Amino acid sequence: MGKLDGRVALVTGAGRGIGAATAIKLAADGAAVIVNDRDRDEAAATARRIITTVGKAVCVVADLTTSGAAENLIEESLRAFGGLDIIVNNAGYVWNGAVQNHSDEQWAAMLDMHAGAPFRVLRAWYPWLKQTTTRELEAGGPMRCRKVVNISSVSGTTGAATQIAYSAGKSAVVGITKTLAKEWGRFNVTVNAVAFGHIDTRLTQTYDSVPPTIRVGDRAFKVGLSTEQAESVRAATPLGRSGVPDDAAGAIMLFCFPESDFVTGQILTCSGGP
Repeated sequence: MGKLDGRVALVTGAGRGIGAATAIKLAADGAAVIVNDRDRDEAAATARRIITTVGKAVCVVADLTTSGAAENLIEESLRAFGGLDIIVNNAGYVWNGAVQNHSDEQWAAMLDMHAGAPFRVLRAWYPWLKQTTTRELEAGGPMRCRKVVNISSVSGTTGAATQIAYSAGKSAVVGITKTLAKEWGRFNVTVNAVAFGHIDTRLTQTYDSVPPTIRVGDRAFKVGLSTEQAESVRAATPLGRSGVPDDAAGAIMLFCFPESDFVTGQILTCSGGP
């Protein structure tokens, strides 16, 4: 028996990295998982891995920055397993540059991805949430404790050079989290966030001379840390290493388990140190 038996979880950006690791952990503990990503092949691969090894999953492909995508994602999620108890707002990417080099497009893109997308997903969930919790109360209660875990970053809690737009978006996640914790307590929903430090993913991969790129839609974005930067980060981390996706997923899971049913509005830093 898993701690999340009978629960349904949605993880955005679950095609790879932290999102994939989280989706797999949720499924391993009994949750039926909706795997969302804008990359169809990656989403399908995560869903297949869950189905063939640990549990139940479906993939729903959606770019959450496009009009109507959040609403469609919630509809598909509810249709897949008949309910939705856990939402992990993980999808995101980086578009870095010093403030003087930031364009209006860059600023808007980072805020829309990291603050706008979670906002729209949670707003789209609200009608079903309100209807369902009202029905639970009318049936004599109690309301099921449901969970939201938003993904922030130490860039959003302490700032980071060359990441003014990304940092602003991740800072907004803190405000979203604390506000919805107050609004949705009446529905017995806990709303928390995890702020990550350096986690080894494709966004933080190490390079020697030429920065690698990732593609988001029809654009390529430079990502990663130079070998020197990566070594500096590790040296400054009390645990002496970078995190891996399973470390990050473990922190997210703390807010998904029943043990955290009386914890809400909190920001957990997962960075290998203070």
